[in-house]
Amino acid sequence: MAEKAQVAKARTIAVVVYPNAGKEAVEEQATEGGSVFKVWVTEPPEKGRASRAVCRVVAEHLGLAPSCVEIVRGHASRKKLLRIVC
Repeated sequence: MAEKAQVAKARTIAVVVYPNAGKEAVEEQATEGGSVFKVWVTEPPEKGRASRAVCRVVAEHLGLAPSCVEIVRGHASRKKLLRIVC
């Protein structure tokens, strides 16, 4: 039953990733369909390093543990859909 409660609380956010940046930052941008997060990470886009950094940086921005953020779609793309489960 605990899993059902987590699924009910889960939400998704759209993210555009900028790897190899000089800084790590998150900027929320309002759009007609909701909001999109622009995420700059210093990690390169190889072997999932940038993707792991995106989850970590977004979690820090939202005040959550990194394990609360997971990639739903776009593992190898700059455009990602993240699920927030905490």
